[in-house]
Amino acid sequence: MTPTLIAALLLVLAILITRFLKPNSLRSVAKFKSSQKPSEIISLRVYPIKSCRGFEIKVAKQCMTGLDLDRRWMLVDEKTHVFLTIRQIPEMTLINTGLSENGESLVLSVKPASSEKSETISIPAHPSQTWLAEHTTLATDIKIWDTTTDGYVYGESVGINQLFSKFLNRPVVLVYKGPTPRVLKGNGDPRLLGRVQNTNFPDVLPVLVASQASIDELNERLKAQGHEEITIERFRPNIIIRGHKGDAWVEDSWKTVRIGNSRTAHAGPGVEKSAAGAGLEEEDGLTYDIVARCGRCQVPNVDPETAQKHKTQPWDTMMSYRRVDEGLKYKPCFGMLGVPRSEGEIRVGMKFEVLEETSEHFYIKGF
Repeated sequence: MTPTLIAALLLVLAILITRFLKPNSLRSVAKFKSSQKPSEIISLRVYPIKSCRGFEIKVAKQCMTGLDLDRRWMLVDEKTHVFLTIRQIPEMTLINTGLSENGESLVLSVKPASSEKSETISIPAHPSQTWLAEHTTLATDIKIWDTTTDGYVYGESVGINQLFSKFLNRPVVLVYKGPTPRVLKGNGDPRLLGRVQNTNFPDVLPVLVASQASIDELNERLKAQGHEEITIERFRPNIIIRGHKGDAWVEDSWKTVRIGNSRTAHAGPGVEKSAAGAGLEEEDGLTYDIVARCGRCQVPNVDPETAQKHKTQPWDTMMSYRRVDEGLKYKPCFGMLGVPRSEGEIRVGMKFEVLEETSEHFYIKGF
């Protein structure tokens, strides 16, 4: 057979497998109308530099790629351009981020253990193309997990690379997400989501939602074992809802949720009204597809205040009762991963509703 014929046969075979075998990685999940009680947003958090410490905000712009500023930057190895992560370098939690009073600058600081004085530097929070052209170089080999994307590598003139390299004791450079879309994979695959959507530098998906009721329940278990309570910050969520006492972990079944009373929402590209779900857009607000539970590594064992990693907690406790997803047999779950259908403004205090649930969540590895 000719190479052309072989290629054609392989293509047909791939199409048949995709269409008829329907493995877990490609199947849609059944959903049903939710009867869960509404809650409210009690905190919003962004983490501008991946794996570094984030901060709370009262108001956030929900972009199609995630909350504004969230994980737009990333530290990578100077030579290989492979991303750095708190998993291997807990000290990254001691790199603090914040906004200037006018909101125009991202304020970055580090506080070495051997010094009482923090070193601080500011960069534009929303760098213009002109600024990027003057101070960065666009690279196409930025590596995050098993994917490669592009990013603007900050130059020496900014001074940021020297600061972080000195602090982390290794040559690193700061990268700002480039223009090429980083298309969602795993549970956000376009064949499942029904549209092509992108993100910046999160591991896989744009938004992580968590419940205070669930962290409270986990803390009760930790205290009963003689361990200290932990903060929800350790799980690095974007949207934290209050939840209801006695309703810990009800988020496991969320499928479609809405944050209400926002009149600035507009559908993102590729999101048709019919694709948004019949009857779900009758009220003002932003709707999110909750596509997966969030499987946890041992990052929550790291205290963000000190960068000290506990040998066992909360990992061991969570492993004892939070292995709830068949796609994540060897990882506990905390929080739900979501994809927004539209852009708009969300605020602390806004109503949070669960519109639809499912009993068929199955985590699909996206990296």
